[in-house]
Amino acid sequence: MRPGVRNSRMQRSAIVGTTNQRKAAVTETNPWSAEGYDHHARFVSELAGGVFDWLAPKPGERILDLGCGDGALTERIVAAGASVLGIDHSPSMLDAARERGMDVRSGDARQLDFDTEFDAVFSNAVLHWVTEADLAVAGVARALKPGGRFVAEFGGHGNVATIVTAMRAAAQIHGGEAGLAHPWYFPTPEQYGALLQDHGFTVHRIALIPRPTPLPTGMQGWLATFRQPFFDQFPQAHRAAVLETAVSLMEPSLRDCKGNWTADYVRIRLEARLGPVADGDPAT
Repeated sequence: MRPGVRNSRMQRSAIVGTTNQRKAAVTETNPWSAEGYDHHARFVSELAGGVFDWLAPKPGERILDLGCGDGALTERIVAAGASVLGIDHSPSMLDAARERGMDVRSGDARQLDFDTEFDAVFSNAVLHWVTEADLAVAGVARALKPGGRFVAEFGGHGNVATIVTAMRAAAQIHGGEAGLAHPWYFPTPEQYGALLQDHGFTVHRIALIPRPTPLPTGMQGWLATFRQPFFDQFPQAHRAAVLETAVSLMEPSLRDCKGNWTADYVRIRLEARLGPVADGDPAT
């Protein structure tokens, strides 16, 4: 380990831990419904073309799809000729992926137990849910062969800022826990790049990409899919009023004159390789 790396990692872990404690003293799980996710959030896989292009899977490669969901992107990687294993924690999503004929298993991004097995690890729209980012990156590093690549996209700094601010305000107005509005990990490229380097990766490219995203079922569909635990903290009879407050606060920024909603997404996309830069292949 490089001099100073241990201290810097401990400082970053302390900051993340303190922030999470302030947000909420609960551990949130998301037993996704494959049917509900497909209805309200199919755009997640449909808009993954950019990160898929960065992966550029090749025939014969062994690839881990970390957080494979219903297997829509796993299927595309397989179609490129790669051998793919998908992991996810949602039984409903795993069942949907198996219906596509994908090789998947239940797993936790914080507890990957693979050892130098994969040519690449791919992940889309998952790692912002993993607040223990150090554990996830360590597991990815263990899973990769020397020189293997890690290609991922997930929520970055500033993601859904308007949505979160409106929910926090609604919580304050209605006497709820504002920390439940933001359970995610949205790093800057500098922050995540340093974490990758701590675990032996060379970062080839990493970028923060604003991506305003139309919501086909509106803001209420998005909130029901991704932030139901925030509303569940309130008595059943009071939830509609909290929802109305939050949505009304978002409306001036995220709803157009025709009633269409757009989420203020900002994504972080990265490609990193395990080990030093090879000659003639400079990092960017």
